[in-house]
Amino acid sequence: MATEADHHGAQDLVISGWAVSSPYGLGREAFGEGLRARRRAVAAVDGDRWPVPYEEAGLIPGFDIKSVLGRKGTRSMDRATGIAVTTVGALLEDYGQELAAHPESTGLVLGTSGSVQSIMDFTKDALTGDKPYLVDPARFPNTVMNCPTGQSAIRHTLKGPNVTVSGGAATALLALNYASRLLRGQHATALLAGAAEEFSVQRARLEQVADHGGAEAPPLGEGAALFLLESGQAAHDSGRTVLATVLGCRFRAFRSVDRASAGLRTCVDDVLRTAGADPGDVALVAPGTPPGVLGKEETSALDSVGGTRLAVRPLLGDATAASAALQLAAVLAARADDPSLAGRLALVTAVDRDGTVGAALLRLG
Repeated sequence: MATEADHHGAQDLVISGWAVSSPYGLGREAFGEGLRARRRAVAAVDGDRWPVPYEEAGLIPGFDIKSVLGRKGTRSMDRATGIAVTTVGALLEDYGQELAAHPESTGLVLGTSGSVQSIMDFTKDALTGDKPYLVDPARFPNTVMNCPTGQSAIRHTLKGPNVTVSGGAATALLALNYASRLLRGQHATALLAGAAEEFSVQRARLEQVADHGGAEAPPLGEGAALFLLESGQAAHDSGRTVLATVLGCRFRAFRSVDRASAGLRTCVDDVLRTAGADPGDVALVAPGTPPGVLGKEETSALDSVGGTRLAVRPLLGDATAASAALQLAAVLAARADDPSLAGRLALVTAVDRDGTVGAALLRLG
């Protein structure tokens, strides 16, 4: 199910800003420093605070919603929403303050799985609370998947398209593709696109019993990365530097694990062909590196593709919905460190255990 892309139209869609919250800390500087050192940010979990079936996890260090965002409007905010709101705010502060002058034309496409913790806690309260099954109504919005997207837009006055996307490990690439379509359709002039994921007790318990392709469940991570997507002309007019041009995204589905490699290879071949490029032209590859058999399938699909590999998951943990967003952030961080990558191609791939593969191709600015 390859998505429609037009080569000359895709070339004009650029990334002109980005922000990240990761187990390395808040912000691009901490993220870049951690990657340069190839420092493993997965660390021992405080069992008293997090009674989870994992000894390690990749947590945003010291992240506290009220400390970062203040007390106003955060009483009932869950961790997933807090991470998303924080990262959206950082992107707007650094790159898009003038976007506030045109809030109706600035939107948000956020990939997220929602908050499993909020959903399960609210359900438990509804079943176990004193009759008439009293629950805290202020926490009900946290149980819907689009809560982080809606709260981010409200807090930062984004009145353009507001979209929530969910697709497992491919979530951020799906969000990037959706945002590209909105821009080509002239539904907005600028879009923030990316993904966010939280670490929680309930998510950890569910992941512990999930099928990880015959491998042991990897340590979980959390974080978010958001990217400012607009036309090259809009970036030029606003004085923003083109960090990367989005050349295209492709997605396919697979029924059985042994077909994942063929599906991803088709995605990669198609997006390269549409861009008029060969596998050897790729300078950077940021693979999803899923555990077990899926990881082997991804490696097989990328055998013919050149370029340096930027493996993020082993350093930060499995960030699920935010995985591909952190991979794309790693590509931009690598470009910032290496001027020789200007004009070169970068490929971001994702393989999700529920049957989706995806690939995004970019030309670095």
